[in-house]
Amino acid sequence: MIHQHLEEADNEPIGWLNGPLLMDEEYLKSILTVSDEIKKRADVLVVIGIGGSYLGAKAVQEALSPYFKHHEKGIDVIYVGFNLSGAYMNQLIESLYDKEFYINVISKSGSTMESSLAFRVLRQYAEERYKEEAKNRIIVTTDPENSLLKVIAENNGYRKFDIPSNVGGRYSLLTSVGLLPIAVAGINICELLEGAKKAAIDLKDSSPEKNEAYRYAVIRHALYTKGYRIELLASFEPALTSIHEWWKQLFGESEGKNKKGLFPASVNYSTDLHSLGQFVQDGSPLLFETFLHFKEISDDYYIPYKTLNDDYLNFLSNRTFNEINSISKQGTVLAHAEGGVPIIQIEVDRLDAFHVGYVIYFFMKACAMSAYLLDVYPFDQPGVEAYKKKITQLLIEESIIH
Repeated sequence: MIHQHLEEADNEPIGWLNGPLLMDEEYLKSILTVSDEIKKRADVLVVIGIGGSYLGAKAVQEALSPYFKHHEKGIDVIYVGFNLSGAYMNQLIESLYDKEFYINVISKSGSTMESSLAFRVLRQYAEERYKEEAKNRIIVTTDPENSLLKVIAENNGYRKFDIPSNVGGRYSLLTSVGLLPIAVAGINICELLEGAKKAAIDLKDSSPEKNEAYRYAVIRHALYTKGYRIELLASFEPALTSIHEWWKQLFGESEGKNKKGLFPASVNYSTDLHSLGQFVQDGSPLLFETFLHFKEISDDYYIPYKTLNDDYLNFLSNRTFNEINSISKQGTVLAHAEGGVPIIQIEVDRLDAFHVGYVIYFFMKACAMSAYLLDVYPFDQPGVEAYKKKITQLLIEESIIH
């Protein structure tokens, strides 16, 4: 019934469901054209957004870029508008003094405070730096109909990409919201979309026995009904840390309603084995772990052989870091399972654009099913609106007093 509802609910924001299969070639070409322009004319793309407007792009960028420099086919992509830190903003502006930059402001509503304030500051700085040419360096990604940003873009002559009206923010990674920054970072968005297309085809079946996304959703729901309240997403590659952050918003905002839902948390091993490993192994039985593991990582390094062997590690000198990391993952799974922690394992062939695209779609489809299994609506966020109203009210009151 839930599967049929997802496939047939034309009046709900499920454009992401078949989005990869229906991607318009001209739409994709326009993204790539603007991306190429930015890479030729700028040193930095500043992305302004919060939540689903930046987490997905940042996740893919970090997962598929080198650790200590930007991707060789891209430029630096940095993010702002997801906090209210004056220090962060001041230092970001200072970092742009000797760099050429473009701005991509992303917001479906166009009125989220953090992003709107950042855009006000950066728009003014761009106008001071580039004068009339500033309008060519500001790109707006927003709702095509009901958005303050749409009005601002039209009044100022900014170029604009539409966020499909039938796609919500946290499900928008595979639209221009994520695709433009990811392309500017040097990552092949065509391969990313091919992976998502493959997932969209593979995960069409209504049966959890044949649909791995639904199987994941059903297993985590079964654990929830048994009293588990925390899902801990774990991986063994630092590059996946922002994938965790995107996943946390996706599931947290989709499921956490009506006093229901699993709390989405994450760890990056082996680092966090030395901080949270004790609690996971022997602490309160509140959580289960989902291990996200990419079996093949392109870069690796062999452990050197040392004649002196004063650290007693020569027994590892015929192995690579990735091999040891993989064995560490196996050992951790075994130890935690023996300690009574339920384990889900998601195994992916390799860490590349195609497989990351597949994983993104897998989690989105699993999330929609998970929320419906809880009998909550996956595509709104009433709790977010509640705190936004309180913050705005307090700011207005403080302004009146001062």
